[in-house]
Amino acid sequence: MIWGCGAARPKPWEVDDELWVVIEPLLPQVERRTRHPKRKRHPDRLVFQGILFVLHTGISWEHLPQELGFGSGMTCWRRLAEWTEAGVWRRLHAVLLAKLRGANALDFSRAAVDGSHIRALRGDLRPDEAPSTGAELAANTV
Repeated sequence: MIWGCGAARPKPWEVDDELWVVIEPLLPQVERRTRHPKRKRHPDRLVFQGILFVLHTGISWEHLPQELGFGSGMTCWRRLAEWTEAGVWRRLHAVLLAKLRGANALDFSRAAVDGSHIRALRGDLRPDEAPSTGAELAANTV
């Protein structure tokens, strides 16, 4: 959809029906609790949006506004941990990437690769090391 001409742009944490159809099957199915059978689990879609809200705005989990209906910050935080342990985010990334590749919607012309997190291997001296300034070795190195 093209936004403009007065059309309201959705908030970044709102998950539309088309995206939810992709996300929902990736979430683990949780059995109804026997300890508190009348207490229902907060809906996954709302909790998912709560997680996106916290990640987008940068607020702390405990400051997630209850008025938004996403559940408590603790609920969202626990569900984030649960879904991380279940591998949801890795699978979601793979599925969305495959969909984008299939639609030829990826543009790598502005991509950058950063290798700063790669461990440097031991090797020869670096060329920018300062040479020794003394004519002889120091007394403590003999």
